[in-house]
Amino acid sequence: MNANKRVFLFIFFSLLLYLAFSYLNIAYRKSWEPFDRINLISDVVITPQEEKPIDTNGVGQLEEGVAQEDEEHSTGDSFAASSAPEKLPTPAGDSSNTKTPVSKTALPLHIGQSDIVLFDADSERVALSKFIKKLIALKSGKKVKVRVAYLGDSMIEGDLLSQTLRSLLQQVYGGNGVGFVPIASQVAQFRRTALASASPDWKDFNFKNTKNRDLFISGHVFFSSGSDWVKIKDNTSKDTSIVLGKYLLHGPATDSSSVIVNKKAVVLEDKLPFNRRLVSRNNAKSISILTEDKALPLFGLSFESDYGVMVDNFSFRGISGLELGRINADLLKEINEQNTYDLIIFQYGVNVLYKPDDTDFRWYKRAAIPVINKIKACFSKADVLIVGTGDRAFRYPEGYQSAIGIEALIREQAAMAAQTDCAFFSLYAAMGGKNSMVHWAQQNPSLANKDYVHPNALGAKLLAKHLFEAINKQVEKSESTNLVEKE
Repeated sequence: MNANKRVFLFIFFSLLLYLAFSYLNIAYRKSWEPFDRINLISDVVITPQEEKPIDTNGVGQLEEGVAQEDEEHSTGDSFAASSAPEKLPTPAGDSSNTKTPVSKTALPLHIGQSDIVLFDADSERVALSKFIKKLIALKSGKKVKVRVAYLGDSMIEGDLLSQTLRSLLQQVYGGNGVGFVPIASQVAQFRRTALASASPDWKDFNFKNTKNRDLFISGHVFFSSGSDWVKIKDNTSKDTSIVLGKYLLHGPATDSSSVIVNKKAVVLEDKLPFNRRLVSRNNAKSISILTEDKALPLFGLSFESDYGVMVDNFSFRGISGLELGRINADLLKEINEQNTYDLIIFQYGVNVLYKPDDTDFRWYKRAAIPVINKIKACFSKADVLIVGTGDRAFRYPEGYQSAIGIEALIREQAAMAAQTDCAFFSLYAAMGGKNSMVHWAQQNPSLANKDYVHPNALGAKLLAKHLFEAINKQVEKSESTNLVEKE
């Protein structure tokens, strides 16, 4: 038998076996998650599924005691044409003026689609008061810088969600620039707010491959392998008159550390765990960095105006947020001094809920609370907002539905916020509640990918709009009650 025939027979019989397993998986209603998403006949078999309206009131508050790329991407210019936020599609069943009863499966107390809540006996207290105070200062004409760190998993990679939040905040409160951009990224070609290219030989130490390096809050640190370069262009605005500072963010330098910035040598002398060096300030959109220094830890670059709102995207695919507890506290405290954040957004959860039948997430709350307390202690000047996970669907015998443990996880995330005195925002409520992921993926135009996990670019815009509205509610509450002392 010749080699070609053997290959053909191997592929033929493998395919038959694969089809047989696909049929048995559905016929006997067996579910094995790694196989579910590659089942050959899952998309041609119709399973009965009861259509249920989305709970537009979303998910209730805490009990007492407790990326497929969309065709269009926001680049920061999409909101510049109008003083009002862009009108976005709403999910099926959404009505901003209609209140429907909370379902029996919802959490006990109501959280709206655009609400930030504090689990506090004082109902008049303003959430995110330090951050809101700075926004009000900007609104009154003061030239201050307000910085947001958006920490998350694949739900925000490629600057999804954060790019729209940045654009809306900068439109209303001022500011320009994309903020933080890593030296290298596996989603660099996907991101539209920063166009980046890098040499292939950078050594990337990160949450997944090391426990012995001082990682940045992005979860990465980069070292040159001998002669490496990166070129980044801020793509948030086409206005060529805007002046942006370009800052190189790096770890401790040696006595001989240097980089080449736009073909000019720059000596680096700072030896702190975190250092922020202004390497260029002009109206150019792009910057190139070249280094042969194998001992210099590099984190990334930041593009920012002298005042206004900056939103830094720190996405890391496949993590739960617990990994942040491994970052050197001295490095975090130095970031707090030199690159001061006013708001830290902690958005995780989708990678915690990876089994369709999980319902107990108390372990996650116990593990996450020390991480959040560490973040609060190191970033003492910042407010912390815990963002509960969005809806995630699995295929059950009745068809795709919200994970049976989704609300149990959100309840624990709300408990994390309550026990650490953080504010809480529910993506699940913002999406529309139970089974919203299924409706988002199946409606036209779709707001989510058919993996039933990730909102697409259009869905991410909608979620960012809800979060922006929630922040503005706190600004209005502060202004109307004078509960936050104005500078």
